[in-house]
Amino acid sequence: MTTKLDVDARGMRHCETTALGVLLRHQGLDLSEPLLFGLGSGLSFVYWDARSMDFPFLGGRVKPFVLTRNLAAALDLDLEVKETASPRRAWENVAGPIGAGSPVGLQLDSHHLDYFGSKVHFGGHVVAMYGYDDRDAYLVDTDQQGGAVTTGLASLARARAARGPMTAKHRSFTLTVPGGAAAARARVAAAVVPAITACADAFLHPPIANLGHRGIAKAGRLAPTWLRRASDPARDLPQAAMLMERGGTGGALFRNLYRDFLAECADLVGGPHLRTGHRLYTEAAVLWTEVAALLARAGESGDEGPLVRAGTVLGDLARLETEAMRALRSLGEDAPGAPRS
Repeated sequence: MTTKLDVDARGMRHCETTALGVLLRHQGLDLSEPLLFGLGSGLSFVYWDARSMDFPFLGGRVKPFVLTRNLAAALDLDLEVKETASPRRAWENVAGPIGAGSPVGLQLDSHHLDYFGSKVHFGGHVVAMYGYDDRDAYLVDTDQQGGAVTTGLASLARARAARGPMTAKHRSFTLTVPGGAAAARARVAAAVVPAITACADAFLHPPIANLGHRGIAKAGRLAPTWLRRASDPARDLPQAAMLMERGGTGGALFRNLYRDFLAECADLVGGPHLRTGHRLYTEAAVLWTEVAALLARAGESGDEGPLVRAGTVLGDLARLETEAMRALRSLGEDAPGAPRS
């Protein structure tokens, strides 16, 4: 027997915003991906390394699921989250809402999904589930992974039960929009400045040196060593470059989203600080693409030169993004609704 909802199965560029888009459109609230990302204060940076890792992780966003919680708080959405150690209860937490007419968001390890192109363990992956039959689950993932996709129920169970970095205990969640989509849409403009300034505060004042602007600077200092640090440079460096550009880790993808968010905000709030932030993040996105290309070149050639150059660009990015976030932190000083020039 097949249980399947009629959803707008539109894939986007990032997994968490893709899932949020599916859940909110089903409630009648259709927001662009940049708005979902920006209102969730999603931009960040983390440099993470451990002996057990083949290569350092370069993350360009907040921790998995923080964006979802931030967005729900910003727009006064009802977010219901369930976690359990029981596979049986975990399935009930999914089948119940779908049977009642609501798609469900899932956090899981993408390595186990049948359709997933890159077989790398990532426990912070998020999908939307909108149906199932006796064999398969019907999911919505990013455009890169195929949008509307299926995976076997057994593979889904393994992905949800996985343990390790960034995993959650069979986490599932639903979103509802109190007062309807029009009321939530009306709250968007008021949510913009608090979302931007909160994101800037976190970026400018990270608690440890691996995060925010300090994390980018640290990555810049260590980049020249990555040829020696990689377990298999010909594999690890090009893979890191691919993830930065298309998989959404430390590179241009999230900077492009935030640039586009700031551009959309120009239609909602005015002021010179917003324009400055938008201009600087437009520059930053281009430089992150250059870093990815340099990493790939170093892996393919075995030459340390491109990594030295990448370190220099990362140092420039740390300064550039600091300047951008300082301007955006001052956004509250702009008069609300100031005329745009």
